[in-house]
Amino acid sequence: MPKLPIVVLISGSGSNLQALINAIARGELSAEIHAVISNRPDAGGLQRARAAGIPAEALDHTAFESRAAFDQALQAHIDRYAPELVVLAGFMRLLSDDFVAHYSGRMINIHPSLLPAYTGLNTHQRVLDAGDKQHGASVHFVTAELDGGPVILQATVAVQPTDNAQTLAARVLTQEHRLYPRVVQWFAEGRLQLRDGQVWFDGAALSQPLQLEALPDEDGMARQGEPGQ
Repeated sequence: MPKLPIVVLISGSGSNLQALINAIARGELSAEIHAVISNRPDAGGLQRARAAGIPAEALDHTAFESRAAFDQALQAHIDRYAPELVVLAGFMRLLSDDFVAHYSGRMINIHPSLLPAYTGLNTHQRVLDAGDKQHGASVHFVTAELDGGPVILQATVAVQPTDNAQTLAARVLTQEHRLYPRVVQWFAEGRLQLRDGQVWFDGAALSQPLQLEALPDEDGMARQGEPGQ
């Protein structure tokens, strides 16, 4: 099958970027990363991209007078690479409505919580402070609402009595690295769409997010709950 052209946006170390690079190298992901773009010139993920032979660019948001000006420049950079999917992998910027609308249905994000719970920052400590028994990660389509787009796939992590924010974050990150390549592959296969604000998977609207624990490794077909109209 043709390889899905993607652009990955990062702000930090790029571990989810590396998970995508590794999945492509193993032949598990039919995608080609056309570019990695960071809003921080010192982002470690830029070195990961260069090491893999991927064009890596820094577009420093502090050099722009407004969020809108940065978003316009970022959009121009992205569109030069003609991606079919924009992948936010630890991209720590709020995006303007116009930017989000431009990539509607073809931009996804990964967030370290079981959305809709715990949007925003510091999710791991907030989960611990609340005494929750479960935590996790979610992949969702990006909409104008912060971390509020329709959720595609989630993975759940049990909170241990001995956990602190760092140990919990590490276990959630392991699940993120499993989630993201799978969702990108579904998009590449044409199995995943956003229609009228709802996730469609294998030709049916999802009544709830898919759960990674219910998916067999071999084909990704089984799932908790059936998609509902």
